[in-house]
Order: sequence, then C-alpha cells, then structure tokens
Amino acid sequence: MSAAVTPVAGKRERLISLDVFRGMTVAGMLLVNNPGTWSEIYPPLEHAPWNGWTPTDLIFPFFLFIAGITTHLSLSARRAQGADESAIRRQIIRRGALIVLFGLVVAAFPFYPATRFTHIRIPGVLQRIGVAYACAALLTMRGTLRRQVLVVVALLYGYWFAMTLLPVPGAMGGIGANLLDAPSRTLAAWTDRFLLGSHLWVNSKTWDPEGPLSTIPAVGTAMLGVFAGRWIGGNRPLEARLNGLFAVGALSMMAGLMWHWSFPINKSLWTSSYVLFTAGMACVAIGTTMWIIDLKRVTWWTRPFVIYGVNPIIAFVGSGMMARLIYSVWKVDVGGKPTSVQAVVYQNLFASWLEPRDASLAFALSFVAFWFVVLWALWRKNIIFKV
Repeated sequence: MSAAVTPVAGKRERLISLDVFRGMTVAGMLLVNNPGTWSEIYPPLEHAPWNGWTPTDLIFPFFLFIAGITTHLSLSARRAQGADESAIRRQIIRRGALIVLFGLVVAAFPFYPATRFTHIRIPGVLQRIGVAYACAALLTMRGTLRRQVLVVVALLYGYWFAMTLLPVPGAMGGIGANLLDAPSRTLAAWTDRFLLGSHLWVNSKTWDPEGPLSTIPAVGTAMLGVFAGRWIGGNRPLEARLNGLFAVGALSMMAGLMWHWSFPINKSLWTSSYVLFTAGMACVAIGTTMWIIDLKRVTWWTRPFVIYGVNPIIAFVGSGMMARLIYSVWKVDVGGKPTSVQAVVYQNLFASWLEPRDASLAFALSFVAFWFVVLWALWRKNIIFKV
C-alpha cells in the first residue's frame, strides 16, 4: 500500500507527492488523536459533534482515498511485471486480512486482563481500512470503468435509501430520515448493536463510528481513490492530469454539499454526501500537492512527510499501542495517587508554563515528533514494512 509507482509514457514515474500526501494524513491522524488533554483542543483539531465537518474529519477519508490511488498504481505495476490475476487477488485478500488483524491487536493491547478480549472493540480505523481496501481492490479488478462507476453509485444511493427510507426496528419515529440526528437510533446504530453486541466503541456504547453498515460507503471512498489513481497514472501530460483533478474535485465537493441538504455530511455515519465531499477535497488537495512537488519541484519541505508516508502501518500500530500505554496503562505515584505517565509529562513539560490549549497542542506535536524520530531511524536503515 506504500507503492506510488506510475507507468507513464513508457517509463516509470515516481510521484513523490503521493508519499508526501499519505505522510501528511498519517501525521495528521497522530496529531488529532493524541492531545495533552481532551478538554482543551483548538476547534479545527476536533471532530464535528455530529453533522458537518472540520479539518480533522478529512483525515480518515483522505487516507482511504490515497490508499485507493496507490492500490491501483501498485497493482498495475505488478501486472506489468507479469503477475496473474489469481496471485493479485490472493495478495489483496492477504493484505486486507492483515490490516484488520493489526487493528484487532491494537484494540486488545495490552492483552490483559482477560476482559480485554471478551469486550474487545471489533470495529476500528485499521479494521475499516483493511475491509475498504480489500473490497475496493477486488471490485475494481475486473469489468469496465462504467460498470465500476455503477457499483459506486449503487453503494452510495443504496446506503442513502437504507438510512433514510427504511424504518429502524424498535425505534419510534417512522423512517430513518427522522432519526438521523439521534446517534443511537439510526439504522447504522441498530445494525452495530445487532451484529456486534457490546463490542462497540467505549465512548458511545450504543453505536460505533466504524460500524459495519457505515463501512459500505467507505468502500466507495476507496473506489473513488482507485478511479483517481487511473487518471493520475495515465499517459497525459502532468498539467492535464492536474486540471482534471481540480475540475472533478470541485464538482464532487459541490455535489456533496448539495446532497448535504437531504443526507447531511457526517463522518460518524460516513454519509454518501460525506463520501463525495471528502473525495472532492482529496482530489483538490492531492492536485495541489502534485502541482507544488512534481510540477514546480518545490521539494525542500517534503522529507519528513515522505518518512511518515513510507511506513504508515508502523506509525498506526506503534502509536496506537504507545498511546494506550502512556494514557491509561503505565501509571506512576504522584502525591500518593496513581497517575498516567501521559498526564505527568503533560503537566510538567507543557501545562506548567503554557496556556491550556497551547499546552495540549504542544504535547500532540511532541507525540508526532517522537514518532517521526522512530520512523526516521527505520528509514535511515531502509526498513520499510509493507503489508
């Protein structure tokens, strides 16, 4: 998933911008997931309370979108090397399963007490990435582009119809459209409880932001990334490819904002309008990154993000385990009271001299910097973990 090799005009073209963009999304995810304190966060670094969006709500779909792009490019490279379709299919299934497994390992960490397994959260970010990647890759392996576009349309419209026109079992209020503002009463929430029982996000208990039903449109996000990968990997001049990304991105954003009127943009539900809007934003963001790096050759600032971009799984898994360790598992005695290591570091290094929001942001930036050092050391030794 970290390959960004594009065959263009009879030669192999490396678009550094794709590694940079992926690295920015990974670093951004670490930044927003690890504040000094959750009670003091600058608004752009918080998720929208329910409907609507913030810059933080763009990070996850951006990663799925770039995963779709690099999936197409890497599979195209494998076909050019002579790999048959059955081998590629096995590789896709293996990669998807391993990513899901890594997500479950992070959810179970630190593997004690035994209740961590009996009450483990089954959905999660890595689990959704694994499922969406595998489904998108398999659905775009065969068939014409027209057929694949129809599949995306069916996914997005089917999800819209199900969430708004079907009644929610056991919920008063008629069809689902009347319940979209009640997180625990939507059809997606009912599906989460029905299929997963108590294995849900601990902060909500009655629904999960990465639940099974809302993963269906997330597959659409990854498939749109595959379509973008086809365009980026084409034989047209780079300027023409950039023009296409900007144009389609603007149209997709407009379509998503218009759909918002009847099916609100919502990350937790991964609504169809959210898919179109964030895919459009991703096109524009990737196009801008390509324009700066690959066309104008302004590359002096890219190295840190390339380092983040080539080892995303290590960053995800390692930082997730570290966060669990320092936020809740590893505690020290402070004034006779067990206190997490994270709280001790935050209070003594940042909160003691900075304003609350600045201190919280400074801790998050230090977390990102720490993992940059780890990934830089691996990069220097040419250790790149590919699923």
